[in-house]
Amino acid sequence: MPWALLEDKVVVVSGAGPGLGRAIAVGSAQAGAKVVVAARSAARLEEITEEVHRLGGVAGELPVDLTDRASITGLVDRTRRRFGRVDAVVFNAFSRPPLQRLLDTDSDTVRQSSDINLLAALEVVRAFAPGLQEHHGSVVMINSMVLRNRLPDFGAYRVVKAGLLALARSLSVELGPLGVRVNSVAPGYIWADSVKAMFARLARERGVDPQVVYDEVAAETDLRRLPEPCDIANAVVFLASDAARAVTGQCLDVNCGHTHH
Repeated sequence: MPWALLEDKVVVVSGAGPGLGRAIAVGSAQAGAKVVVAARSAARLEEITEEVHRLGGVAGELPVDLTDRASITGLVDRTRRRFGRVDAVVFNAFSRPPLQRLLDTDSDTVRQSSDINLLAALEVVRAFAPGLQEHHGSVVMINSMVLRNRLPDFGAYRVVKAGLLALARSLSVELGPLGVRVNSVAPGYIWADSVKAMFARLARERGVDPQVVYDEVAAETDLRRLPEPCDIANAVVFLASDAARAVTGQCLDVNCGHTHH
């Protein structure tokens, strides 16, 4: 990330994990931001902040339970005490519903998935909204290519992500007049640990090299490759920055041309 698009800004990455969350935190720091990484696992957060520090950036880790309103309020208060402001909030938390027919999926499972994948996003934005208004800030929500494709057994996944898209658009309508932008990024298969493990499993089941699986999936994209975490992070940094000051209510697909929108 060679561009200082987030110089002197404070970016909160909620749901920071070892893959995409780490890439967003590191990419934001490389773009000049002070970064707050927030998730349940303190050990995971420490690894991310240590990496940012090694790169010369500024970061702080703040454990949070995104299903608990009081914990989210505490995250807002600690961010303000630590850095004095907030300019962008990235919602990256995700709990994958079971991959099965929607007709076979227990309703309670869908409801529980919505708690972290959808309702937590609303609570996070609601809590940070006053601070974002002060600095005409930005919200970026991580969505998914599942919005566009027709893969079977992704029913519950598709439902919660469609809800997240509607949430982002609705918040853009409500927060736009207050100077706050709300956008989404929808990755395709992200070439990181979880997808690599899935491709390795599929390869073992078929008795082929994992590269065969990769090549088959990549052949369905225009660029003949799969996006890496840094590719999605670059899009997030852009949308969080003033370079996208006229962009709100949008969903940017980052999938190497796997789907068109």
